[in-house]
Amino acid sequence: MSFKDNYQKNILPALGKELGIDNPMNIPRIEKIVLNMGIGTYVAAGNKDFSSLKNDLALIGGQLPRINHARKAISNFKLRQGMPVGMMVTLRGERMYAFLEKLVAIVLPRVRDFRGISSKSFDEAGNFHFGIKEHTIFPEVPQLDVVKPHGMQITLKFRTEGKEHSKALLDKLGFPFVK
Repeated sequence: MSFKDNYQKNILPALGKELGIDNPMNIPRIEKIVLNMGIGTYVAAGNKDFSSLKNDLALIGGQLPRINHARKAISNFKLRQGMPVGMMVTLRGERMYAFLEKLVAIVLPRVRDFRGISSKSFDEAGNFHFGIKEHTIFPEVPQLDVVKPHGMQITLKFRTEGKEHSKALLDKLGFPFVK
């Protein structure tokens, strides 16, 4: 059984019973996953070519990342208007489920000295944000081509009523939280 089928047929109904939600449309669901990689320091250091990071993020997310540019100049950061400052990938549908399965089953266990993810990273809307220090923990990234490991942020956006419901869903999915 695939991760998506297990999620829809087993996890969501069990979560609805656990939370006491009768209407299946009110059960917490994952709406999208956003992968974000800041490249401002990489570009400011004089490296104009960030195509290797772009290719790595494309391999991790399964689609081409969008380049974010600076909206205004900030002289203290040596930032000019229009300079690239980040890249992002928004995952929905099949790619989202494939990424989530890979994250829980393969990637997070590969983190060195991994003790779990802090459960304090929920915002008021119930979305979950966490960071990864090295993008090289993903199996798609060719280890020999990486010049410098780069961090990235991962956001899981939920359609839910609060952070308790979001945490309950992530617990059911097997997310490794700190005990």
